[in-house]
Amino acid sequence: MVYRYQSDEDAFEEYPEPGSDLSALGAGPPPPAGPSPSRFPAPSLPRPNQLSLPSSQPVPTRADIPPAPPRSQIYTSATPMEPPARRGGGRLWQVLIGGAAVLVLLALCGLGAAALLIDRDDQPQNNPTYQPNAAPTSAAPERLTLDSRDTDQAPLTAKELFPGKELKLTDGQPSYQVLKTQSSGSCAVAATDEVADLLVRLGCNQVVRATLSTPDDSHLVTAGLFNLTDKVSAERTRDRLRQLLDERQGRFRGLTADDVDGTDVLASAPARVGWQVRGHYLAYALVVRKDGAAVKAGDAKVREILFDMIELHLSRGVLQSRADGGTAAQPTAAPTGSTASQGSDGGLPGD
Repeated sequence: MVYRYQSDEDAFEEYPEPGSDLSALGAGPPPPAGPSPSRFPAPSLPRPNQLSLPSSQPVPTRADIPPAPPRSQIYTSATPMEPPARRGGGRLWQVLIGGAAVLVLLALCGLGAAALLIDRDDQPQNNPTYQPNAAPTSAAPERLTLDSRDTDQAPLTAKELFPGKELKLTDGQPSYQVLKTQSSGSCAVAATDEVADLLVRLGCNQVVRATLSTPDDSHLVTAGLFNLTDKVSAERTRDRLRQLLDERQGRFRGLTADDVDGTDVLASAPARVGWQVRGHYLAYALVVRKDGAAVKAGDAKVREILFDMIELHLSRGVLQSRADGGTAAQPTAAPTGSTASQGSDGGLPGD
């Protein structure tokens, strides 16, 4: 018996084409076996063209498919991945808007520059005009380096260290009286024995010193500068002096003045000595009491005198002025005092 299908779609309902949605199979109950209803009822007979399919696992339904893992379990990097940029019209609008913004910014900059130029033209010119023949402004004097005689070649002078008969260190304080000055090219005239040999051996070629009376007229002090080769030789002299003075292997000489009474104690009385290095110079001072009495180690008055002479006057005053360029250019023609007027080599205790 021959029959026909109601439609072509019904003929392939049980055999879906490859790639079709399998989930639609589970949407409802399976259709009844046999041909679809037609206008001509027929007995239920087996279809001659129906194929027998081998037994297999049932087709999975949508409920049997496991859900996709959440997004947070897939992208595990610290920075989430950005979605791809949109294409087409969105990109075109971004280009158009960016171009318009650049044009507006350039227009604003041009208006601002024009306003500045107009304002500048309206203001009077206060700056002086350049004159090619005008004298150049004097530059600040170059600071002198005191670390070596190569950079500090001008010799010391007695006038540079002690320019007058009085030496005033601070305002409102009485002055020291300058009794005698001396400048010599032989450093041995200001020391004895091993101390003198040490100065000569380390390149000392000049000493400038003076004897002064304290403002209260209770002490005498001989102070001055030794001119050594460089800073290294000055520091070596400084470090060696204490041992030589403590072991009585030499001493500094006091500068006596024949025309001033009482200065002979500089050659015989116990003295306190201090010294300091700045650059290639060794500053020193020797203090005695005018009555010839011994000077105590903790005497505050003597310490004040040493500080006045070495630190305030010689270092901060004379050498600082020399470093700033305020020194005399030439030495004096002859020493202001005679070396023959120095006292004998009486023993003095070291510092």
